[in-house]
Amino acid sequence: MMDTEETVLGLEERAFNAWPALRSVLSDGWLMRFSEGLTKRANSVNAVRPTGMFRDTLALAEDLYARQRTPVIFRLSPLAGDEPDDVLHRIGYRRLDETMVMTAPVPGDARRDPAVTITAAPTPAWSEGFAAANGITPTMRNVHDRMLGSILMPAAFATVFEGGRPLAYGLAVAERGMVGLFDIVTVPEARRRGAGRLLVSSLLDWGRAHHAERAYLQVTATNERALGLYESAGFREVYRYHYRYRT
Repeated sequence: MMDTEETVLGLEERAFNAWPALRSVLSDGWLMRFSEGLTKRANSVNAVRPTGMFRDTLALAEDLYARQRTPVIFRLSPLAGDEPDDVLHRIGYRRLDETMVMTAPVPGDARRDPAVTITAAPTPAWSEGFAAANGITPTMRNVHDRMLGSILMPAAFATVFEGGRPLAYGLAVAERGMVGLFDIVTVPEARRRGAGRLLVSSLLDWGRAHHAERAYLQVTATNERALGLYESAGFREVYRYHYRYRT
């Protein structure tokens, strides 16, 4: 495997660990993740080290996801190669949500802002606010909380406060010299006031304290506001992935 592929694989593995699925199946180098339909990342088929015939992987995926009564979703990173995307396109899987994976060095001057509270485990208030800010429905809260409780790597559950009111939430997970930033979200009434920037800097500082030299994140390619924030923090694109969804 080429060095660039090893880089992608390392980032993919860290992201799988940082946002764990409730159940999974590994077959012919494809990781099938199942989390009762909460988020595409945790309910999709992902290339790790693909081997064998893709048609066999496709048949198994369509059987397993149908039995779980959830859509069949493939998340196609560069590790998947070209064939799966071509096959899925031909049989009617719709392409959606092109996403950029970006990395940056953890800066030596990153600082945790006093307005940012970080805990090592999700508090009930954090879980509730984080779920609400990310549009998690009440019926999916139990699944969401179980997934958060499944994170085994060191994690930071962060909130930006102003006058006792939460303005923004974020999650960071440290592993093997890197820190991943996930679901940085600001409540609607507090947007464009710098809360996201405080959150990113504080989580990078937390990552440095947990021996991270580089950071990574995933952001939808069309999210210009988030891209501006991350690029200003030094993040640059490494690769992209997209989803194929059975319509």
